[in-house]
Amino acid sequence: MTSADAARRVLEAVNASGRLYRDSLPMIASENIISPMVARAVNSDLHGRYAEGLPGKRYYQGCEDFDTIESLGLESARRVFSCRFANIQSTSGTVSNMAALKALAMPGDTITAVSTADGGHISHARMGAVGVRGLNLVTYPWDIDRMEPDIDAACALIRETEPQLALFGQSVFLFPTPLQEMADAAHEVGAKVMYDGAHVLGLIAGGQFQDPLHEGADVMTGSSHKTFPGPQGGFVLSDSDDEKFHKKLNSSIFPGTCSSYHLHHVAGKVVALAEFEAFGSEYARDIVTNAKSLGAALAAEGFDVLAEERGYTASHQVLTRHGGPDSGAGRRAAATLEDAGIITNMNMLPGDTKAMSGPSGLRLGVPELTRVGMGADEMQDVARFFARALIAEGEITTVKRDVIEFKSRFQTVKYCFEEGPAYPGL
Repeated sequence: MTSADAARRVLEAVNASGRLYRDSLPMIASENIISPMVARAVNSDLHGRYAEGLPGKRYYQGCEDFDTIESLGLESARRVFSCRFANIQSTSGTVSNMAALKALAMPGDTITAVSTADGGHISHARMGAVGVRGLNLVTYPWDIDRMEPDIDAACALIRETEPQLALFGQSVFLFPTPLQEMADAAHEVGAKVMYDGAHVLGLIAGGQFQDPLHEGADVMTGSSHKTFPGPQGGFVLSDSDDEKFHKKLNSSIFPGTCSSYHLHHVAGKVVALAEFEAFGSEYARDIVTNAKSLGAALAAEGFDVLAEERGYTASHQVLTRHGGPDSGAGRRAAATLEDAGIITNMNMLPGDTKAMSGPSGLRLGVPELTRVGMGADEMQDVARFFARALIAEGEITTVKRDVIEFKSRFQTVKYCFEEGPAYPGL
């Protein structure tokens, strides 16, 4: 294969991936699509530019226009998240976490967080950003039935270990964290409180989940491409009025964890913030409505949907169990669904210990289905596709054909200034 052939092969694979998602039901909870205006900002000359520093305080020339972009974004972010401080430069949720950890803790300090086995993100673990920062990790006792930290036991743990930082938030995130009481315990022992809202940031901004910065969190981090429907990137946010603390947070991003912070993605993020101010509350509300409807519909079809007693979910996610602990049933279910045109991810559930071979569950998300206009009625259709593929064990090619026909009616990006093709250029 020549180098030119390799380049063409890459573009062919790019287009094939687009067709896959266009014709499928994309239900990975950490994914979303962008609007036409966001796409124009991302696909711009900014992709190769630098603007180290802050608006009006750059190390390079030629940044006046980007100063305008970032200044507008900072103003919008402070409004959207009802906070005094925002940094929109971070290139991802994990980089946001690394930056916040740099600002809030020193190597060797103790941190409390949710275990990855209980749904915590890998950046909260020794294998991720917590380990990179050299922090001593202690994980919270977990309430399996409620899918959240055991409040009383977690408060006792915080008081006993006296961490420098108490981290909350998850990757598997069904319900708001009971934050206030645990934050009070952390502040009582002099700890800072950090909330990783990567998955639920759009729900928070849309007033549909919880309000961590006003429930005790000193810092909130998050991703700009999950329930917040922008390009890939991150946020660092705080409602502190301490200018020295603001400076410390800014420095933790640049020069702490970013040099180039992908100006084209920042510009797209700013457009997404403007669109969220106009449409975000409606979008967040519809996401939660759809997730609740999906959970109930899957249960009605005979699936084991977690947290039935709490209404299955209060977020964008639904969890289903497909076998016993470490059975690998979730892995097999995800593969079957992909063959049927439904894109999901296997996920460890309480009791699982083998991340690659053993997961017994699926983590399902509805942000992208909602973004293309699906509602509660369509969630019933989606649940029936699941049942045909996994319970009735119907002919997978027939299920896939019907999924393609169904999805063909949902090809337009909604909740934005200019509606357009959800999967352009195909």
